[in-house]
Amino acid sequence: MADQLISYDPSGVFLPEHGITPAQLADLAGHLDEARDEVLADAQLWADGVEPSAEKNPLDAGFHELPDRLLGDFRSHGAKSELARIKAAADRLSAETQSVVVLGIGGSYMGARALLEACCHQYYNEVEPAMRRGRPRIYFEGNNVDNDALLDLQRLLQSRGDQWGLVCISKSGGTLETAAAFRILLHDLTASLGKDAGDIAKYVIPVTGTSGKLFELSKALGCKEVFEVPDGVGGRFSVLSAVGLMPAALLGLDIERLLMGAAAMNEHFRNNGPATNIVLQYVGVCHLMEELRGCYTRILSTWGKRLEAAGLWYDQLLAESLGKHEVGALPLTVVNTRDLHSRGQQHQEGARDKLITNLIVDTPSRGAIKIGSSDRNQDGLNELAEKSILQVLAAAIEGTNQAYREANRPTADIHLPQLDEYTLGQFFQFMMLATVVEGRLIGINPYGQPGVEAYKKNMNAILRR
Repeated sequence: MADQLISYDPSGVFLPEHGITPAQLADLAGHLDEARDEVLADAQLWADGVEPSAEKNPLDAGFHELPDRLLGDFRSHGAKSELARIKAAADRLSAETQSVVVLGIGGSYMGARALLEACCHQYYNEVEPAMRRGRPRIYFEGNNVDNDALLDLQRLLQSRGDQWGLVCISKSGGTLETAAAFRILLHDLTASLGKDAGDIAKYVIPVTGTSGKLFELSKALGCKEVFEVPDGVGGRFSVLSAVGLMPAALLGLDIERLLMGAAAMNEHFRNNGPATNIVLQYVGVCHLMEELRGCYTRILSTWGKRLEAAGLWYDQLLAESLGKHEVGALPLTVVNTRDLHSRGQQHQEGARDKLITNLIVDTPSRGAIKIGSSDRNQDGLNELAEKSILQVLAAAIEGTNQAYREANRPTADIHLPQLDEYTLGQFFQFMMLATVVEGRLIGINPYGQPGVEAYKKNMNAILRR
């Protein structure tokens, strides 16, 4: 199958009473073009090392051309490139361990989790190593304060008695949730090595800044493989840096294809105007539905379990980027058809403050399972015996959208051609570009997260009383 771009269909928002019109979207084209030009200029400003103006500070626009830079470096420098070094380190650690704990919180965790759930076996840690292509089990920690979960992981790793390792992801090393988990698990890993504790650096790969607490600890441990969280790339924009690429490589995913998908979305964004640019169309629809129809809640409706973590990644991206100065839409990820039985009633008949965007995979990764016939037809399903679960899902999507249309509830669709690294790379870059475009459109700096720092400051002060 030839590489395809993801697509966006906003036709479900063009409703007679509670939607917007194609003409209103067309009228916004000039403003969308200006916002796109500003985002492109921001990326160039950052690349040129120009000090940003006060209203643009911070300017973490380094994420934009990161896929193109990493791919260019790989093609020019081969084994010496960052991409090749990430692959080599992941292959080495995979060969020497049966499990790896990935430590990180927020943007240092959510993209990696999304890649595992979207691109790997749904019961990844439970299947035999051959079904994981010989890669280690992957566990995520340091992403919450949860005593019992951490203790259960400690006991699980100890009970197996096999070799495990750590990947710690933190730009500063000062985020308490991750730092505390790293200290505790580093102690356990040291103890498990016994007389070989001097070799602990073999089993630890840090991803961090070029200075800071984790960087210094990495030097003290003697880690030879330390990967950089690049300057100018904020945590929630870092999935296509070593932050997401190292866990992806540990999973055996094709990280070059991941970056190629993102680079393809960059090219589309640069070279298409508002009439054909899916990033600008998405931003325009979301903005108009918020401004003209009061749809301040954005539902990302994922169909099937494999995209829930991708939706949660987007929740953080949107909320942390645009939730400032008492504005910014509320993102909410749901998984259907599961959540049709919990939130569906509210979406169908509740307050008209929601824009629902369906995230749909067009071509499944697995073969279709038929319902099948049975001698025990008390469930009445024999008449659907030749239907597959995939057909049930397709009918659910069509039926739900029809119900929303009949109730004048606005919906739009994002179509992913299939679930693989190339498509996920596109999706990540699509959503990151859309978020910064919308920030520039509404006059909000999409970078930085000053509100997050308040709880950190208070928590540390309380602990150090």
